[in-house]
Order: sequence, then C-alpha cells, then structure tokens
Amino acid sequence: MSSITTIPDGRAEQTSSRSFYLVAWRWHFYAGLYVAPFLVMLATTGLMMLWTSVLFGRDGEKYYTITPAQTQVAVSVQAGAARAAIPDGRVVQYIAPRTADGAAIFRVNRGEASSMVAVDPYSGSVLADWERRDGLYDLANKIHGTLMIGDPGDRLIEVAAGFGIVLVITGLYLWWPRDERGLKTVLVPQFAARGRQLWKSLHITIGFYISVILVLFLVSGLSWTGIWGEKFTQAWSTFPAAKWDNVPLSDATHANMNHGGIKEVPWALEQTPMPMSGSDAGKSGLPEGEPVNLDGVVAFARSIGFTNRFQLGFPTSQTGVWTVSRDTMSNDSANPLSDRTVHIDQHSGKVLADIGFKDYGAPAKAMAIGIAFHEGDMGIWNVALVTVFCVAILFMSVSGIVLWWKRRPRGAARLVAPAAPTDMKLWRGGALIMITVSLLFPLTGAVLLTVVALDHLIISRVKPLRRVLN
Repeated sequence: MSSITTIPDGRAEQTSSRSFYLVAWRWHFYAGLYVAPFLVMLATTGLMMLWTSVLFGRDGEKYYTITPAQTQVAVSVQAGAARAAIPDGRVVQYIAPRTADGAAIFRVNRGEASSMVAVDPYSGSVLADWERRDGLYDLANKIHGTLMIGDPGDRLIEVAAGFGIVLVITGLYLWWPRDERGLKTVLVPQFAARGRQLWKSLHITIGFYISVILVLFLVSGLSWTGIWGEKFTQAWSTFPAAKWDNVPLSDATHANMNHGGIKEVPWALEQTPMPMSGSDAGKSGLPEGEPVNLDGVVAFARSIGFTNRFQLGFPTSQTGVWTVSRDTMSNDSANPLSDRTVHIDQHSGKVLADIGFKDYGAPAKAMAIGIAFHEGDMGIWNVALVTVFCVAILFMSVSGIVLWWKRRPRGAARLVAPAAPTDMKLWRGGALIMITVSLLFPLTGAVLLTVVALDHLIISRVKPLRRVLN
C-alpha cells in the first residue's frame, strides 16, 4: 500500500499566504515602477499651482493691492478702461474683486489673443495687463493635466492614476501587520532602525496615513480625464438641461467656456448645453425697465447673492447669454456648497437657468467638494493638508526607489523584481483581483491585461527577458 504525504493545514495556509504576498509585492513593484514618475510630476506641479494661487491668485489678481475709497466707478467705466488698454480688443469677462483692496480683472480678446487687464475699481485706472493663461500656474496646470502633449499625455496620466489605486491596495496588503507584529509597527515609524529597515518603516507608516487621501486625489483627478472621466463618469453625472423650463439650447456646451486645457467650468456642467438668448423663455430677472447691460447685470448679480469675487461672462453672439458664476474650483470662494451658475438672456434680462450645488446629483456634489479639496481651495487648513500630502507623495516615490536600490544585489544588471509565486493558481487569482479593480478604469485595465499576458506568455518563457526583468 502506497503512503500518502499530506501537508499540515497550518503549513498549507502559510504557503498560500506567502504566495499571495508575492503576488501583491510583484504588482506593487511593477505598478510603482510606472506610477512613481507621474506621482513626482503631479505632486510637484500640484504644489506649484497651490502656492501660486495662494500667493498671487489664479488670475494674477493678488499682485495688485488697492487703497479703498468711498465709492467705486461704474463697472462699465472700468471695462472701458480695460478695453482701451488693448487696442481693437473686446471685453468678454469681468472678475469682481475678492476684497475691498483688490483689483477688478477683465479679460479682453483681440483676434485669437486673450489678455487680462487689472483695473483700480475706485479710480478706473489701468494697473497692468498680461497675456491670459501664460503664468506659472497655467504652465503647471498644463503639465499636470496633459504633460503638455494633449490627449496622449492625458491618457498616460489616466493609466498612471488607475495603477496608483492598484499601488494603494497592494501596499496596504503588504504592510498590514502579520506574523505577530502589532499595529504600532505601521502607525509609528521605527526610528531605532537603520539603513533599509528605517526607509522601509517610514515608507510603510507614511504610506498608511496618506492612502485614503491619495485615493481621493486619484479618483477626483480621474474624473477629469478623457476616457474614464469624460466618457463614463462625467457623462452620466452631467446636469440635465431638460430641468430648465422650455429654454432654447445652443449646440455649444459649457466646456466651450474653458480656455485651452485649463478647467474653469464646474465639472457637472461641462457637457451640459448652453441656453440661448432671444426667446420668451425664462424666469424673472433684472427689474422691468432696467437696461440689460454690464452695470445692470452686475447689480442684479449682487442682489441675488453674488458677493465678493464672482465671474461674469459676456454674450459673444446675438444668441449668447450673460453668465454669472461662483465656483470654488476657480478660486472664487472657499465653500463648494455656495457654487452657483446663472445664465441671463441678453435681450430680456430674464434668468434662463440658475444652477447651484443643491441641484447637482450625488456624483456631481462629490466632485464639487472633491475638486475644491484637491486644489486646496477650502481654507488655510486645506492648503496646509495638501502641502503636507504632496511632500509625502514625493517622499514615498523617492523612498520606493531607495528601497529597490538597497535590495538589489551589488552590480546586478536587472530590475530584481519580486519573484513570481510558484503556486500559479494563486498567482492567477491575485492577477484576477487586480484586473477586476483596474477594469473599473478602462485604460488601466487594458494596459494591465497586456502586462499580465506579456509576463505569463513571454517574459516567463524567454530566459534573456526573464533574467533582465526579474
């Protein structure tokens, strides 16, 4: 009678756990390899945008401090001064001062060029003019969103954000206390350690504390991307223009109000069609007999609650509308619950649409708050938190590279990736979990499927590749 060798339950469970650990470590390594450069770029440009906005203003308005007087000149007079500063220009936007000692900002277009003009609201004198969206904030924003290469850059960042979520999940699994280690080893860095162990302890602890915030940042960032954001999440969460009572709609969407790659329109409205002027539609707006001009519209905006900084878009055609907006994303206020967009018929002065935070669906409300938090727009506490978070991301990226470098055998001319588990059943199971998570984000899922296929069908079978990539 032949003997049967059995593996004790405890040892089998230990072997299975070890195999799954190797799966998670391998995915964490490869995800980090792709994601780390993007995280460094996003954190660096994020800090640039955050502090440029805090110190100088998103539109450069904080460069100018005015001595307040008893009265201000009419906004139309201010606009006239701004127009005169740009010969043959056309005023298309007014940004009201945030504070009593702030400058009024006007956007003036001349052909394809667009300039910003700062005006003293008390004297009506021009303080300065500059090319619109040509500052440090805007450079950082373009790199942050598209790597300055348009849609290809957007897609690469979208893939990286999806892999970033894989990185968080695998990281939490890897460093969760096991083998009788207490939670304290995760919550408190082991400062008594030296060399690689100290780096590892700091990597674990800081990674644990920022994991939830990192996921929030990645998801809110993904919601702006061209595939997962624009085609899926945003498309299903757009404010329905049908809620406006029989208002004629334009072929243009709110996204047309954005400037290049700079997002200026609330996420929930980007894909919503713009209303048109020239019909009998709309609700009561400017008082009857009040001229529907710049001064009248500004006065009406203030009467319905637009105080301090708000933005006013001018009609650009016979069917265009006056658009009054206050949006946290554009640094107009620190409270996303006060976000509001009002469209006014340029001929009748009636309100064609009045959309506030309360009118958004749940995903759009989450995004309004999420974007404000992401950009550090919700007050000094938010600025401090985002600053610390970005610095932590830079540390995590650098420490990950240091840990890999210290683990490499001296002089090794290969990646030294964590070994693939010998239990291929568990390897496939682990890969399936990661693919399922990543398929929530189509581009990341497609790339991950490709990597799994290459790893299983080619890299693991071709010795030269296996030697270099493992």
